[in-house]
Amino acid sequence: MTEVELVRNELESRMREHADAIGKLTAERERYKTLYMELLERCKLLEKGIVVGKKAERFAAGDDPQLALQILEMMLAGRDVVVEEVEEEVELDDAEDEDADDPEVDRPAPARRRSRGRRPLPENLPRVEIEVLPPEVVREGLDAFQRIGQVVSEVVERRPASLVVARIVRPKFVRKGEALGTVEDRTIEAPAVQIAERLELPIERGLAGPGLLADTIVHRWQDHLPANRLEALYARDGLQLARSTICGWHEQLADLVEPLVEAMFADAFTQPYLCTDATGVLVQAKEQCQRAHFWVLVAPERHVLFRFSPAHDSEAVDRLLKGYAGYLVADAHAVYDHLYATGDVLEVGCWAHCRRYFFKCLGSEPELARHALSLIKALFKIERALATAPRKKRESVRQAKSRPIVDAFFLWCDQQAALALDGTPLVKALGYARNQRIALQRFLGDGRLPLENNISERNLRREVIGRKNWLFLGSEEGARANTLFVSLLASCQLHRIEPLAYLRDLLCLLPSWPRRRVLELAPAFWQETLKQEDTQQRLATNVFRGVSLGKHASEV
Repeated sequence: MTEVELVRNELESRMREHADAIGKLTAERERYKTLYMELLERCKLLEKGIVVGKKAERFAAGDDPQLALQILEMMLAGRDVVVEEVEEEVELDDAEDEDADDPEVDRPAPARRRSRGRRPLPENLPRVEIEVLPPEVVREGLDAFQRIGQVVSEVVERRPASLVVARIVRPKFVRKGEALGTVEDRTIEAPAVQIAERLELPIERGLAGPGLLADTIVHRWQDHLPANRLEALYARDGLQLARSTICGWHEQLADLVEPLVEAMFADAFTQPYLCTDATGVLVQAKEQCQRAHFWVLVAPERHVLFRFSPAHDSEAVDRLLKGYAGYLVADAHAVYDHLYATGDVLEVGCWAHCRRYFFKCLGSEPELARHALSLIKALFKIERALATAPRKKRESVRQAKSRPIVDAFFLWCDQQAALALDGTPLVKALGYARNQRIALQRFLGDGRLPLENNISERNLRREVIGRKNWLFLGSEEGARANTLFVSLLASCQLHRIEPLAYLRDLLCLLPSWPRRRVLELAPAFWQETLKQEDTQQRLATNVFRGVSLGKHASEV
């Protein structure tokens, strides 16, 4: 072949390469032009106030059966370790919704079971018996008839809530024979006067007893009622109670319960891992409301704790996690980075956050986004099958099934990172996943660690719902009271404890409870503490608790 032919062939080869490149760029240009027009139309609809699309992050892996088969092959190839304890097989080609624990995902309501009759009413509710006689029996009298049976039905009614005034009478006594004597209107003797000590109250010399105080706390932070609505609520019950008075009560009670919440923080720091997240809140100021933050710190199966900070920065993180060493499940925000530098705190990534980035790519890169979401969905399915499994079983199954999927996911991310166009949602998603590679893989090595941080987001909903009602905080002191009582209420929900009864009894016990044993009053240990004879005696002898339970003073 002559030199001219070689040059011609090389030129033709380059021309074909350039033509292919031009064709590829043209196709990408047309695709992004279409995407631009679509987004432009969506913006116009949004300007008109028309809702477009769904907010829920729904994705069904069943839409891509070929990809599901690839995932299944990876799982089977990685099963060198036979795990016989796994009772529930993970079906990757199922088109169920994503992780059931993800707060961003709307889940369909479960299929209702066929009704088998009306559910029986609780036996602890008071009952009033009403006997209804036939008109003939009323006219002729009971003597003319013989009773042969009865038909009983029950209807639930509502009585208005009632307030009761506990009138505490403390008589004064002197011994007989030591009566006061006078000479020319002058006292010549001062006998000893006997009078009982003041009864113990959560707020010394306060107007409210533990039952009413607990009721205001539950209404305000469990039912999310602002102080002005509480004012109106108690006015309907006949008690004119200013909102400033209610807020003052809560500030004083915050000092009482703070040692308990601090002990819960100290106990949480002994746990192997913690989950944390934050949400914004407005604080009232003279000229303009200032933006601050609520932080949540969850020790799973133990405590749910809240803190307030004026700023969302590293100093706030240091105050929240001062002295903690262990695993921390959090998002990839830069405020946590300094904690990981020393190695005392190990970062655990959240696959739900990672999934959220790829979900945003469905509009621009549907095929690539579906591939990533299918792999992540497979991980969540495996975790659901291991929800109640012990630590060793979780570790072995994760190594056999989850690790091949994780390795395939990051290999795919590395391949796509070289091809993705700058500034697109896909680049952001790939960048997040690759930057969090170590943190996202950390759950594979410890069976105690979760796959995601949804427990923090679920508990932050409590403050978010409240924020929609009371709009902003009145002061930082009010924020402190908020976080202390919300910590107790959220921990009650975690352990399925009725909050009103818990707070009533807690306020009965706390004033005289030994400080060294204060952690025993935390919701995590409440059931065991109630069984103690000392606790039962303290509650039984508390007059105000008896009155709030409807007992007469002579019965208390």
